[in-house]
Amino acid sequence: MTNPPSSHTATAATSAPEVDASAFASGTRSTGIQKRVLAGGSVGQFIEFYDFTLYALSAVTLAALFFPGESTAVGLLSTFATFGVAFLVRPLGGLFFGQLGDRIGRRKVLYITLLTIGVATCAIGLLPTYETVGALAPALLVVCRLLQGFSAGGESVGAPAFVFEHAPVERRGFWLNITISATALPSVVAGTLLLVLSRSMSDDAFSEWGWRIPFLLALPLAFVGLWVRARTEESEAFRQVLEKAEHKESSPLREAWRDNKVRMGQVIVVMGMTAMGFYFLSGYFVSYVQTSGDLSREQSLAVNAVAMLFYALLLPVGGMIGDRVGRKPMLVAGAAAIALAAVPCFMLVTSGSLPLAMLGQLLFVVPLCIYGGGCYTFFVEIFTTRTRFTSAAISYNVAYAAFGGTAPFVGTALVTATGIPGSPGYYVAAAALVVLVLLLTTRIPETRGRLH
Repeated sequence: MTNPPSSHTATAATSAPEVDASAFASGTRSTGIQKRVLAGGSVGQFIEFYDFTLYALSAVTLAALFFPGESTAVGLLSTFATFGVAFLVRPLGGLFFGQLGDRIGRRKVLYITLLTIGVATCAIGLLPTYETVGALAPALLVVCRLLQGFSAGGESVGAPAFVFEHAPVERRGFWLNITISATALPSVVAGTLLLVLSRSMSDDAFSEWGWRIPFLLALPLAFVGLWVRARTEESEAFRQVLEKAEHKESSPLREAWRDNKVRMGQVIVVMGMTAMGFYFLSGYFVSYVQTSGDLSREQSLAVNAVAMLFYALLLPVGGMIGDRVGRKPMLVAGAAAIALAAVPCFMLVTSGSLPLAMLGQLLFVVPLCIYGGGCYTFFVEIFTTRTRFTSAAISYNVAYAAFGGTAPFVGTALVTATGIPGSPGYYVAAAALVVLVLLLTTRIPETRGRLH
């Protein structure tokens, strides 16, 4: 049963008539082009997050090579600050590529973003270290991270929007969550690769050149993604919008702000929670377990790889449930579960026991996937085709910059300042409570089944 649109939605629809996407993406059976779009979107998400996750998984090594000093904590803080730099430019990338995608098409933009992030990540694998060139080394690392962040600002939203506009209406949650689940697999692949390299060579060899291999692989992976995307095409709904004369003369940014500013604020709130949770899981726990949980690099990589694989398998299930019960019930249930589970999970992760550390991460995955069953479709479903890329890219990337990119830094700073290993769990729990209250007390709409 389709929920009636809110008054705000009706107003926006009146001012900007939209093509009925159901005419092109209805039913439950998938065409060949739809399946290729799903594959192309998923491959791009895998490569983007491979590049981002690889940096976080290598944080302890990068801290020693690019930010050497007497204090391990200071080196990690510097490394995670550089990690966060990429998120600061993601909104700018989202703004640039979002408008471009709403003007010339999602497919063309996704070529550019994928190639750029592949080149930037490969370049990190070629950088000289602090010992070789001094302060120039971290400066170059920052430049590469800025390029990664700028291109990811378009890729992270363009791929889900592209898949969404091709997906069968009744299965949008499942399709979108398959695409997003590809963001978890890089942790498994990159973590396993780092683990194999770490175990197959001496510590000196790994620090000298072994760590570079996974970064260098990013460029050939990008070319694979480009090949897959070359076999896709724009959705019929978007082509109809693009052909309208007034759309060619309009400003996607101006229209997005005029029609969607309330919705964009809602997306920032909703996606901020999942950004924080995901980057604690994928970008922080490996270093966290080593420094606060007293496990080895190999143990921490193995535990996190298992947790991320579990996330990749469970997230599409959350999307399927969201297709049946709606997006908002999943958001409410997920936020409540995160608030309850965060502190115990972080305490288990830092227990110093390998089985308990794994249990803590697996338990943390469950509420994230419940919440993900609503949020990953909500953030593109709430916007209309006309300005979807621009609106979603700006709000999504602001959320990820504010709450995702800062998560590893905040976690490290809290542990350093308080001396309490589980202190980041209280931060996550408090954030989840705030989001839960906003979900229950504000007019965040149900979007399941919307046709635009």
